[in-house]
Amino acid sequence: MSNYIKTPAYPDRMPVDISFVFADEKPAGKHGFLQVSGEEFRFEDGTLARFWGVNFNGGANFPEHDDAEKVARRLAQAGCNIVRFHQLDAEWNTPNIYACTKGRRVSTTRKLDPVSMDRLDYLIFCLKEQGIYVYFDMMTYRHFKSGDGVPYAEELGDSAKPFSIFDRRMIDLQKEFCDQIWNRVNRYTGLAYKDDPVFVMTEITNECDLFRPADFYKLKKKNAPHGAYYMEEFKQLFKAWCEKNGREYDWDNYDMYDPCDAMVDFKLELTKRYYRELYEHMRALGVRIPITGTNYLKNSPCNIYAQQEMDFVDSHSYFYDWRWGANRKCCDHLQITGAKLSPQSRLAYMCVNGKPYFISEWDMPWPNAFRAEGAIYHAAISALQNWSGMIIHSYAYGSRLENMDILGKEVSSDTIGGVPYRSGVFTTWNDPAKFGLFPHAALIVRRCDVTPAKVKVGQTVRDRNTMDLSFSGSGVMDVHRVVTVLPGEQPTGCEKVCTDGDQPQWGDDPDVLVSDNGQLRRNVKKKVAVIDTPRTKAVYGKLASARFAAIDESDLFVDGMTVESKTDFGVVALSSLTDEPIEKSGNLLLSAIGRARNSGAQFDGDEMLDYGHAPILSEVIQAKLSIRTDRTDLKVWGVNPEGYYVGRKEAKFEDGWMTFEVGDTLPASYYLIVAE
Repeated sequence: MSNYIKTPAYPDRMPVDISFVFADEKPAGKHGFLQVSGEEFRFEDGTLARFWGVNFNGGANFPEHDDAEKVARRLAQAGCNIVRFHQLDAEWNTPNIYACTKGRRVSTTRKLDPVSMDRLDYLIFCLKEQGIYVYFDMMTYRHFKSGDGVPYAEELGDSAKPFSIFDRRMIDLQKEFCDQIWNRVNRYTGLAYKDDPVFVMTEITNECDLFRPADFYKLKKKNAPHGAYYMEEFKQLFKAWCEKNGREYDWDNYDMYDPCDAMVDFKLELTKRYYRELYEHMRALGVRIPITGTNYLKNSPCNIYAQQEMDFVDSHSYFYDWRWGANRKCCDHLQITGAKLSPQSRLAYMCVNGKPYFISEWDMPWPNAFRAEGAIYHAAISALQNWSGMIIHSYAYGSRLENMDILGKEVSSDTIGGVPYRSGVFTTWNDPAKFGLFPHAALIVRRCDVTPAKVKVGQTVRDRNTMDLSFSGSGVMDVHRVVTVLPGEQPTGCEKVCTDGDQPQWGDDPDVLVSDNGQLRRNVKKKVAVIDTPRTKAVYGKLASARFAAIDESDLFVDGMTVESKTDFGVVALSSLTDEPIEKSGNLLLSAIGRARNSGAQFDGDEMLDYGHAPILSEVIQAKLSIRTDRTDLKVWGVNPEGYYVGRKEAKFEDGWMTFEVGDTLPASYYLIVAE
């Protein structure tokens, strides 16, 4: 029978603090500005840049000063070194960049609220002191107002998608916003934003492109006047382009989403023109950090082509079943470890050969019972693929975290801005199944505990209008590095080249995926996976279905650690908190985390009937562990959510192995194994 323990979260501290591991990285910016170096990011002094962190959504970007200090410390304790400032311009949240409080009518988005900006300045200062960098969004949810001089401003949606890509007035307003942000002098750091190396990346627009027909067809069906106005503007731009370039078009059957060559070529040029104008404007202002266009590449390979002139490629991907409404809330409990195809195949497809690649949004949201796999798997795959880092969506939507005492319910209403998931589905900070494993994920990525795969496979795009994910989803990204080779480009550095749509088999057994560096293994049928490196080892998935044995014959082989679990599902992760490998280290962190839920939560199959209430509960992992070690002076201490020692576990030392059990007595989710 499962045993659950109370796991409250505290906004000012983690149960275990690993910030000392990265003490030499403080303050953020000490290595100079971030720069592009081939397929990687490096700082000015040559230091390789790897990032693991969180999104701050909406109001979370504007905490009061005391809260800013707390959250910065806590993120550093969890191993995070980057925060993406996301949805700062979302008016449905408070504070936002235009208004710190609700009540006063905001008639323009051309003025930044001084109180909000002061809070943002101080947050940047606090993050910088803790060695945490900033990814700054320029255009996400800006809702233009009557005072902005934008036609039909009130009828436009968030960020006026996709009209903001080509409308002259909106582009000029975006450039004005760039001026306001990058020329701003932070009184706490003494630096203009553009001159502060705490900023490492920025994007021109969030999840906005010209290749998604649904937005326009909705407007056309409703016969909305603002839709007709902007679609006519687009049509006139297209006509002028056709005349200039001598292109023919069947105007009697005009369709903005016609996949013909003329329309596709025009959209590509229009998108590139938009990116180029904003890019050059920021460069003229003195912005030195890498810039990308957008991160919503899934609608068409054309969105990937449009990024060619940008400094890096960014993308988003989620692992969940999306059926979350204001009233009916359903979630299939999906396992990454049991996915036949690579769960994040879309990410591999969008990784362009020769450019740095960054994931500014990923998640495996609550209430998926198996979400503890998320942080460990994504960190390991990110490192194996040699990506520059990942940011989970999201840490929180607000800063009053002391009032958030259950999972999945951050605010009192069932929606924010009419969207149900914003009420807390993605909130990560108090979820032991996700944020509780961040220390190990951060070590895997930032310390490069998992090394890049030895072989790079290039997938060439078959059709610029069609995304075929069958190749990158075939399991190859669990085995080799995968990059997309665009038409006309050479597969530089690729040992193998395949065409998207191919479905090759990787390895002798398609159900057993083993990385070519030997550090990652995933058994699809058994729904289990392992990470096996000198400084971090982990087993996760259906733990009770297999014995993770230190024998070469097992596809679940882990060198130097065995796990025999009585608990059916969970994650058991072990990391050295020194530069030494596990077998020599005198300071180790062991995390044993599985399912987490609210007290009293009720489900009927995949439908949630009741959120439940505080306290948050974590399932105890009951297992016998053996760890190979050269030491005999190690002690095993359980640690509770407040950071107190629960008690010491008895351990036996024999023939170079340390053996002990967890979860049977003195239950905990975290254990420090330290030399006394």
